[in-house]
Amino acid sequence: MSLEDLVGINEALRQARKSYDEGGVPIGSVLMQGPDLIASGHNQRVQKGDPIAHGEMDCLRAAGRRKSYANTTLFTTLSPCMMCAGTIVQFKIPRVVIGEARTFGGNEQFLRDHGVSVEILNDERCIELMSRFIRDKPDLWNEDIAGEQATC
Repeated sequence: MSLEDLVGINEALRQARKSYDEGGVPIGSVLMQGPDLIASGHNQRVQKGDPIAHGEMDCLRAAGRRKSYANTTLFTTLSPCMMCAGTIVQFKIPRVVIGEARTFGGNEQFLRDHGVSVEILNDERCIELMSRFIRDKPDLWNEDIAGEQATC
């Protein structure tokens, strides 16, 4: 893992912990271009009562309008759901670094099939945080993933 990737996933994890501490779903996301942090965000479905305020979507909102996402990397603590994966493809974000895909197997193959470079870190800190959340708040987790079954 490069130093830039370490910075990106550490900031995404900080965002996930922030959401957890606020009573929300602990998923954080960061958009970087090389060593430069463009934006960060975290899942705010609970905090804002917004069903599409996933971590990746919150981060992209914070990034604001951009003419291009060329040479960017989106970091996320958990594998993206279909909504977030579709947005990644729509915006032509070329690279996604996923903290973990063990507790929720998202849409890694969909991303790859659409030309996105995907790296899964299996970061134990991300796995532990999401596992604790799923264990402690299964109803909230199932609401977030529209009733799909958690796998941790």
